[in-house]
Amino acid sequence: MVQENLYQPFEIEYRECTECPIDAHKHNFFELVYIVEGEGIQCVNKNQLPYSAGKLFLVMPQDCHSFEVKSSTKFFFIRFNNIYLKNQQKDWIQQLEFIFQNNNHMPGCILKNKTDKPLVKSLVEALIREIINQQHYHRALSQQIVNTLLMVVARNILFQLPEPPRQAGKTEAPLNILHYIHENIYVPEKLRAEQIAAHFNISPTYLSEYFKRNNGDSLQQYITQYKLKLVETRLRYSSMRVGEIACELGFTDESHLNRMFKKYKGVNPSTFRKELSTEQFN
Repeated sequence: MVQENLYQPFEIEYRECTECPIDAHKHNFFELVYIVEGEGIQCVNKNQLPYSAGKLFLVMPQDCHSFEVKSSTKFFFIRFNNIYLKNQQKDWIQQLEFIFQNNNHMPGCILKNKTDKPLVKSLVEALIREIINQQHYHRALSQQIVNTLLMVVARNILFQLPEPPRQAGKTEAPLNILHYIHENIYVPEKLRAEQIAAHFNISPTYLSEYFKRNNGDSLQQYITQYKLKLVETRLRYSSMRVGEIACELGFTDESHLNRMFKKYKGVNPSTFRKELSTEQFN
């Protein structure tokens, strides 16, 4: 199987294929694939789904990926790697957490929010114009458009997350506890059980029972596990120091983070990052 590499942080390609298939291959980078026109079959990790114009696919590193072209298809590819992500602002990386922490979505079009479909179409058309015209600042402008597109991807992955079931006997909106945790993960005082319970107007005892029943883990276990996943994301896609990560995510200090991360991954954060660097150059 072919292993494709990306030799620059960021790449855009506009390609038309006729009847020949795009054979199965793997990437060491992230890829967004937009179908400008045409029909066929998309295969990701042995899952097959039809594609057609207006669909957008997210392919993660090491996914086995191929297309079977049924009718002449215009593909628009956006490829980026961890170097591209490391060069972005920290706040922007935070807003993309849902891509990297919820990337187990089934293959197929990721655009579930109908109102985003025309937005994505217009963004892709703008990128195609930049490729064709090659005017001044086209590279910088294209990057800004791509960043906007990535935010739309993140929003649609968030849109697909399951809502918690309604509380028996209640008529108010569903208790969106998971989303509350994700949104406030950088504000430790808002993650205390008493604060979360008060936000949803329920008792702390009911909150603990409800969360354990619907998620398997206790509330504190879930928060800790989610924070450690974010630590892993920082180590992979940013140049932040371990102490900075510990401060950002509300760990007591760097030693506290080291202990928790080693329990989670078997190695401390610094060793984990060194191993990632070694893998990248092998």
